[in-house]
Amino acid sequence: MRNEQDEYGRVFREAWISGVKKHFPGEPKPGYVTPWEDTPAWERAAAAAVGAQVADFVRVSGGGTAALSREQKGRFVALCWIAQIHRHFEDPKPSYVADWPELPEWQQQTDADVFEAVERVTG
Repeated sequence: MRNEQDEYGRVFREAWISGVKKHFPGEPKPGYVTPWEDTPAWERAAAAAVGAQVADFVRVSGGGTAALSREQKGRFVALCWIAQIHRHFEDPKPSYVADWPELPEWQQQTDADVFEAVERVTG
């Protein structure tokens, strides 16, 4: 039986893959579009944690997240992801923990897509 956090992780991953296919210029790295079942355990755990954080944020805002811009939504996902990278890696590569302004446009758009996908399924 799957738990709610795992479900948010799946929503995160499906939205990520969809966003990469939509926004990535050219051919994405295979790891960017790996299905949930084949994603490394640490990455599934990180996606589930971030998906649950977005869902919690949507719930505690009482629907106020609908008024956020796409950039604000994407920034929230990116910041939560950076915290997960630090949780899972002692000395991560700088590109893994890059702040919002340093992220490529495709990744910013994909992070916003992730937020909006979780937002849609959060009751």
